[in-house]
Amino acid sequence: MEKQIGILTAGGDCPGLNAAIRGIGKTAVSHGMQVIGFKDGFRGLMENRYVRLDNGHLSGILAQGGTLLGTSRDKPHKMLLGGNTVDMTNVIAENYHSHHLDVLVCLGGGGTAKNAYKLHQKGLNVITLPKTIDNDIFGTDVSFGFDTALHIAVEAIDRLHSTAHSHHRIIVVEIMGHRAGWLALGAGVAGGADAILIPEIPYDINVVAESILSRSRRGKRFSIVAIAEGAVSKEFAEKRNTLENELDKEKEKAKRNRLKRELKDLEVQHAGNTLKLSQELEKLTGLESRLTILGHLQRGGTPSAADRLLATRLGTACVDSIREGIFGVMIAARGDHSKPVPLDKVVNKLKLVPSDHPWVLSARDLGTSFGD
Repeated sequence: MEKQIGILTAGGDCPGLNAAIRGIGKTAVSHGMQVIGFKDGFRGLMENRYVRLDNGHLSGILAQGGTLLGTSRDKPHKMLLGGNTVDMTNVIAENYHSHHLDVLVCLGGGGTAKNAYKLHQKGLNVITLPKTIDNDIFGTDVSFGFDTALHIAVEAIDRLHSTAHSHHRIIVVEIMGHRAGWLALGAGVAGGADAILIPEIPYDINVVAESILSRSRRGKRFSIVAIAEGAVSKEFAEKRNTLENELDKEKEKAKRNRLKRELKDLEVQHAGNTLKLSQELEKLTGLESRLTILGHLQRGGTPSAADRLLATRLGTACVDSIREGIFGVMIAARGDHSKPVPLDKVVNKLKLVPSDHPWVLSARDLGTSFGD
C-alpha cells in the first residue's frame, strides 16, 4: 500500500517553511507516497481540516515566505475550546488513524517538538523538522529561518548606521530572541554594533553606558546597541535564577504555584525593558537615544538561498527516514549532512549561546561591549 504522510506547520511563521513542505512533498510523491497537509497546525489536525498535496500545490512555493498550510500555537493537550482548555490528544490520534497515516511530519520549533513527542508517546509515528529564526533548537547545527532573519536584522543595522552617524545618536535596535541571543549576536557582529546585549550574558547598564562614553571620548559621535528582546540586567537574572532554583527544588504544589506566579510577574515586569534601557542610556550618557524594534519584520518575506537549501535538504532527508521506518526523531542539520535525532534528546532543552562561542570571542576582540 502507498504510504500516507501527514504534514503540519506549527508555532510562529518562518521563512523556509514552504521550501520544506515542497522538499518533503515532491520527494514523497516521486516515491509513490500520498501527502496530506493539515491546516493551521495541530488545531487543523484536531478539526480534520486538510488538503491533499500534489505537485500542483507544491509548484511555485519554494521562494514564498510564510506557510501555505497556515499555522497556530495550539497544543494538542491544551487546546482552547469554548473558553475552556481541553486535552484533544485522543481526537488528534483518531484523525491520524482515520487517514491511515504512516507518519505525521511536524515543522516547527522547540514547542512543536515537545507537542510532537507527546503524540509519539501516544503511539503515533512522528518526525519533526527544526524551524525558528531564534536558532535555539537543541540538537541541530542550525534551523531554517535563521539565516533569512539574520540578513534582515543586519540590513536594518546597516541602514541605522547612517542616521546614528548623522545625528550623533545612540541607536538601540531590539532583535528577536527571548532566551537565546543567536540572532542579536550574529546581527550585531555582522552589522558592526558597538554593544551587543543577549540573554546569556546579563548586563550592567552602567558598563554599557561607560563603553558608549568611552567611544565618545575617542571622537566617536554615535553608537549602535543591538539587544535581544530577552536580554536582562544582572539584577533581573539573579532574581529569576533564584526563583527558578527554588521551583526546581520545591515539591509542594501550593508553593510551586506561588513560585510560578512570581516568575510570571517577573516576566511581566520585564515587558518594555528595551525602551527603559534606551531611556536610561540617554540619562547616563547625555546623548540622544532612539529605539528601533524590528519585531515581525524579521520573520517575514522571501527565504534566503541558504534557508531554501537547508529546508529542502532536511525535507528530502525526512522522506529517507520515513522510507527507512525511523520515527520519533527530529531531522537535524549536521554540517552539510543531516541526522535523525531522537525527540527525547531534543525536548525541554535550548541551544544557548556559550560564553566562549567564536562569535562572542571575535566581538570581544573587536572591543564590542556585552555589558558585563
